[in-house]
Amino acid sequence: MILRTGAIVQALGGELHGDPDRPVTRLASLEGARPSELSFLVNPRLAHLLASTQAGCVIVGPRLADAARARGDCIVADDPHLYFARLTQLWKRLHGGAPRPGVHASAVVEEGAFIDPSASIGPMCFIGGGARIGAESVLKARVSVGEHCVIGARCVIQSGAVIGGDGFGFAAHQGRWVKVEQLGAVRIGDDVEIGANTCIDRGALDDTVIEDGVKLDNLIQIGHNCHIGKHTAMAGCVGVAGSARIGAHCTVGGAGMILGHLTIVDHVHISSASIVTRSILKPGQYTGFFPIDENGAWEKNAATLKHIHGLRERVKRLERRLPDQGVG
Repeated sequence: MILRTGAIVQALGGELHGDPDRPVTRLASLEGARPSELSFLVNPRLAHLLASTQAGCVIVGPRLADAARARGDCIVADDPHLYFARLTQLWKRLHGGAPRPGVHASAVVEEGAFIDPSASIGPMCFIGGGARIGAESVLKARVSVGEHCVIGARCVIQSGAVIGGDGFGFAAHQGRWVKVEQLGAVRIGDDVEIGANTCIDRGALDDTVIEDGVKLDNLIQIGHNCHIGKHTAMAGCVGVAGSARIGAHCTVGGAGMILGHLTIVDHVHISSASIVTRSILKPGQYTGFFPIDENGAWEKNAATLKHIHGLRERVKRLERRLPDQGVG
């Protein structure tokens, strides 16, 4: 099905400059677009790409409207990235890419599980007894949802994700480990997306909770009894240890690590590869990692760090010896 630019604006709004009958055969990047394709530009620093792109039409913001009109057809939107996101959804609906409701024949649904009739359960999925899958949620191939876990409405769970596996709980006894049975579940709110092969452990006693609108990338580990607030987003390979409580509207960059039993308030943003070792009680951007360097220089700097505590103690002793000089 070919969309026309006029139909796009009619469906999504925005201001069209150019031919409303221009056909759009594909959505593409600025660099790879052809004359029959549509692209978008968000970052003003990439405005130079407008001069070289072959795209038949480009979605831009008001700041770039004049430059876009000078090169050809364009759609001006207040937030071009958001506009493009909604366009991809429209495109998928019209081109039949949306999943169909129902349970695939190869899926296993245990007795007592409830799946809303509008949900879509893909091949080789497993739904444990007492689990609940909400309206219009989509579980891709090989998703596993443990017993008594709850998934809200309009969620997307990507292939291989495990919701409600046992948390990592063991008691030490005479040099061996004794399993602590994980008796809680996982509760996931509405409009949550969980990436491929991400694991969310069930709680030991109380439930692990993922609130509405949370977005988790691929290969993320969420430990037992964690609580993640609304609309928080985490990039790939993040690890969150058990009983951490993370607020709403937070972000965690790729490979970030959060230790257990910590509290992170709303609107905290953690840089990629950072390790959070203490609670964060003030909103803001936080970064904590040792910068990469040539190995020889890194080893010297790492060795120096080992002596920082001793140097600090020496400075304190010197300060105590010189009180009259105002040192310290």
